[in-house]
Amino acid sequence: MEKFSFTIAEEEAKNRIDKYLVQRLPDYSRSFIQGLLEQQQVLVNQQCVKANYKLRVGDVICLTIPEQKEVAIEPENIPLSILYEDDDVLIVNKPKGMVVHPSAGHESGTLVNAIMYHCQGNLSGINGEIRPGIVHRIDMDTTGSLIVCKNDKAHQAIANQIHVHSVKRIYEGIVMGVVKQDEGTVESLIGRSKVDRKKMAVVTQNGKKAITHYRVLKRFKNATYMEFRLETGRTHQIRVHMASMHHPLLGDLVYGPAKQPYSLQGQTLHAKIIGFEHPTTREYVEFEAPLPEYFQELLKKLEFLH
Repeated sequence: MEKFSFTIAEEEAKNRIDKYLVQRLPDYSRSFIQGLLEQQQVLVNQQCVKANYKLRVGDVICLTIPEQKEVAIEPENIPLSILYEDDDVLIVNKPKGMVVHPSAGHESGTLVNAIMYHCQGNLSGINGEIRPGIVHRIDMDTTGSLIVCKNDKAHQAIANQIHVHSVKRIYEGIVMGVVKQDEGTVESLIGRSKVDRKKMAVVTQNGKKAITHYRVLKRFKNATYMEFRLETGRTHQIRVHMASMHHPLLGDLVYGPAKQPYSLQGQTLHAKIIGFEHPTTREYVEFEAPLPEYFQELLKKLEFLH
């Protein structure tokens, strides 16, 4: 267990506490710091505060970082499609139907179970005991490229790049209906739906800024094959943005109609390209995950029907 204490000087005032602590404690990610704030491990003048608290001159911050617990979940010998691997990172091509980390109802068979077996415990611990190595994630039924970090240095480096939106993330998907514009940008706030708290939605307040750039790759009779470039990475971002355009992703039972054609298992979305600055070499690297077989077959079917 580590304890820190900071007293705020005049030039440090008016900063958000989470941003300030990330600057003072560069070994920890902003999401980790925000988690400590939520767990009331951070006190300002002996009072609990939220992540958006604006610091004042003379504020005394007392911060406790608990010891990292041993990972309680079990390694499982699950085959992985590996796009790249070195001592710092592992780039995997996640299959459809695989959950990234354990959760209620998905205690085993996850990507974390698989990478724990493959990496033999050499994974970053910043995100806690159920998310070792996980610096970002994609939905269960989304396929494609995902970065796994093997140590905390790599995790911090990648997390910082994600925070400043410098990680290149290109997705491909097939949406319902014919999109008229060849390309465009959807910019909105995304937050919890007031109607269904399990869903995300475009909101007018109390949401996070979300930006998706899109481009039409091919139009079919009743569907459109598209490319998406994420400027931000909010939960369900592409799915929510396309649904807001009245072009939900094919197979998306959450944000699209209950009746879906082609007997699809979840949304037709693939994280095709991921690019970032390597945490050790500092060189830009980029990796591409091939389209899954079901996606290729669907494109052929749509082409035939067209």
